[in-house]
Order: sequence, then structure tokens, then C-alpha cells
Amino acid sequence: MKLNGSDIIAEVLIEQGVDTIFGYPGGAVLNIYDALYKYRDKIHHILTAHEQGASHAADGYARATGKTGVVIATSGPGATNLVTGIATAYMDSIPMVAITGNVGTSYIGKDAFQEVYITGITMPITKHNFFVSDIKELAPTAFKIANSGRKGPVLVDIPKDVTAAITEYEKAAPEVIIDNTVINEDEVKKAAALINKAKRPVIEIGGGVVSSEASDLVRMLVNKTGAPCCHTLMAAGVLGFSEKLNYGLVGMHGSFVTNKAIDEADVLVAIGTRFSDRVALNTNRFAHKAKVIQIDIDLSEIDKNVKVDHALVGDVKTIVMDLLHYVKQSDRTDWLKTLDEYKKSDYHPVDSDKFITPHQLIRAICENVPKDTVYVTDVGQHQMWAAQYLEHTDPRSFLTSGGLGTMGYGYGAAIGAKVAFPDRRVIHITGDGSFHMNMNEACTAVSYNLPIITVIFDNEVLGMVRQWQTAFYGKRYSQTDPHRKTDYV
Repeated sequence: MKLNGSDIIAEVLIEQGVDTIFGYPGGAVLNIYDALYKYRDKIHHILTAHEQGASHAADGYARATGKTGVVIATSGPGATNLVTGIATAYMDSIPMVAITGNVGTSYIGKDAFQEVYITGITMPITKHNFFVSDIKELAPTAFKIANSGRKGPVLVDIPKDVTAAITEYEKAAPEVIIDNTVINEDEVKKAAALINKAKRPVIEIGGGVVSSEASDLVRMLVNKTGAPCCHTLMAAGVLGFSEKLNYGLVGMHGSFVTNKAIDEADVLVAIGTRFSDRVALNTNRFAHKAKVIQIDIDLSEIDKNVKVDHALVGDVKTIVMDLLHYVKQSDRTDWLKTLDEYKKSDYHPVDSDKFITPHQLIRAICENVPKDTVYVTDVGQHQMWAAQYLEHTDPRSFLTSGGLGTMGYGYGAAIGAKVAFPDRRVIHITGDGSFHMNMNEACTAVSYNLPIITVIFDNEVLGMVRQWQTAFYGKRYSQTDPHRKTDYV
């Protein structure tokens, strides 16, 4: 059948199982929005207040569901307003497809109204991007790229005349995503032998475990080896908050016991984590007594930050499933007793009956919401308190910007999560600094009757930055006291 480019875009979205998109219309995407009007019974469109909010909403939708989030924006400022959201998804390996319009092909390169070279701008922050100069090039390949291997955002930029051009179109099934992991049994056996012989093993869990849907298998590995476990920000919830072998967050904002465990470990098994600077602060001393085993889908992450002794490259789910055949059921009682002693000397926050403390506030939230609540944070002190004290029980229930650290991420992401799961409670935890970044999305939540609860940690300062000014800049509080006049009530 013959269709125009815009109808083909809608058909491809439906083929890929997309029923929800986030965006904001404009001149260069009017043809696409005309098609969305025709397909409105199959594709639900959420109109946000700002394109950045739309990109964060698509990101939050993807994190909460595991599906590919989709966002659409017009050319020029519409497209550039997506950049922060695309970069946020890129740094945390979140599958997203961003569709942008551009000026007609005859105007490309002539500085036409609202023309911008968005494929050039986003090249460093996408897995891949496409400039569609011919209607015949419109294809669902972007979805396969976004959701295969190490996941991430893909941008498709389409000139306005291409969205109007007519061509022959045949419906097709989505391309099958194939796991290309090649298991090296000898290396897996060597890794298992190291784990079996270890006296002080530690398992470090990263966001790749969530991306691979490998949480249950990793829990089996942890329980079978009896090894204590720690997690990065992106892996909160892979193990339950109160599970015996879960010692909590690791790194700069982690606990004393988790960092001490890695420092004392003789074997470290790092699963789906890239040893970022917030985890491995001193890469020369990180796990310096340990044989390091890194399991990651991305070959470029091996030896990038921390030199490893054994690398198992491929999909986490596939490799851990194989590793389970060779590791032995082990008792690590002595090692766990040592760590429990370290835990006693760890920092333990003290309750107060005179003022609100962060851990008490978070405890109160946890006590008053269902167990399947989705928590979404912005970035700053509140984010770290949430990571440390929320009673995480599910790997896709803590949505936060880890790699890019995007203030203003939370409200859009909360909208995405609530649209995905209308029957689940969504709690948006933010600071007064972050809240002001994208508070305009409150109108989106209200307009679509999305009952998101926003909890503002209102300390009237830019808390994390001020904390650094206190520690390293002689308490010279330059521009970290905003003195906002906002009446939140």
C-alpha cells in the first residue's frame, strides 16, 4: 500500500509495540502530528510543558517498563531541548528513540528558520543517529539499535518534505534482537574457580543487571556463593533492602562497610558496572587486594577505569546463567562476621523529635505507601538519602539520573512512570533546587490527572553544591542560597 512518510512513522511505531509517546508539536513535525491524529486510537500522546520534560518522561517510561521510550520534537529549539534528556539516557544506557523534524531537504544547510544540525549535536550522546533524506530509508532499525547490546538512545531526524512524501509500504514484524554473547567456557570456569576458592569475595551489582533483566539470576548467584553484595546507584532494588547479603550502596555516597568490604576483598565480581568515578574514586587502589572479575556487555568498558584479571564479555543474563553451573554452594560465615563488625562502626543516623531528619522522612514515606511504589528522584542530597534509606525491593522501582546527574530529571520521569503504571503509586522525591528546574511539568501531571506525589526536601539551599563549598571552599557560599520566593503550597 502507498503511504506518506508520517503514516509510515506511525505504522512503524505500532509494529514496534509502541502505544505511548511523549512530545511537543511544531512546524517541522506537523505532518507527523497529523498522522498521530489519525492513529490516536492506537498511539497515546502525552503533551508535556517542555521538550526536556518529554525526553525525561520517555526515559522514565523506559526505566520503569524495560521498553523503549519514544519522544518527538520539532526542529531547531525543539530538537536541542531534547539534548539533556538524550544525554541522561545515554549515560545510564536507557533505550530511547527520539524523533525530530527538520526543515525541508532543499533548505538544509542554508540556515533556514529553526534549522539545526541535530545529528551532529547528538552524535556523542547517542548510540547512533539517522538523517532520513529519502522516504525509502524510513525503517524500524532505530528500535533494534536502541534495545540491543548495551542499550541507549537513538535519534531519527526527518526533514518535513520526507514526512509528506509518498512511497510503497509493507508491514513487517519487528526485527528480532539476537543475543550475540559467545560463552568462553574456559574463562567462565576460571572465574568460578576463583570465586569458589575465595575467602573474602564481594559481588558488586550495576545497572547492567537491570538492563539485562538478570536480577533473579544474580540473586541466585549471590545466595549460592554466600558472598556479600553491594550495588551502584543504578542497581538499587536488584536485591531487597533488607536481604541478608545486601550491604547496600557502594562508592562515594555508599556505606563504610561496603567500601571496606571491597578494600579487603580477595575476589571482586563486578556485574554490569563500569567502575565510574563515583564508585571507584581511586582506581589505583580500588579492590587492590582482589582478583577482579568483570562481567559486562560492552567490551570498551573492560580495563577502562579499573584493570581486571578476568573479563567475561556479553549479556549479563547469559553469562550469569552459565556461571551458576560452576560456582559451589558456599558458607562465608567468617567473612560475614567480619563485615558485621565493620557495620557496627558504620555511620548510623540518629532519630530526632525536634526536627525532620532525612532518614526519618524517607522511613515515613516507606511506611505509608504500597510495596510496589515507584520512586523517582532528582539529583543532589535528597537523591543520595533516597538511595541509602529507601526500602528498595524491585529493580525498576528506583528511577534516577546516575551518570549525567541531571537536576530536573525527576518530574518528567515520574510522569513517564505514572503513564506506564497508572495503578501504582509514584513518589517524586526532589530538592528545592532540582524542583525549580522543571516545575513547569506540574501542569502536565495535573492536566492528565496523574496523581504523582512530590516530596520536596526544602532546605532552602543548593544542598550538594553547598556541602562541597563547606568542605573545600572555606564556607564561601557563592550562589548556593537561592532565596526563592516560591510558595509550594
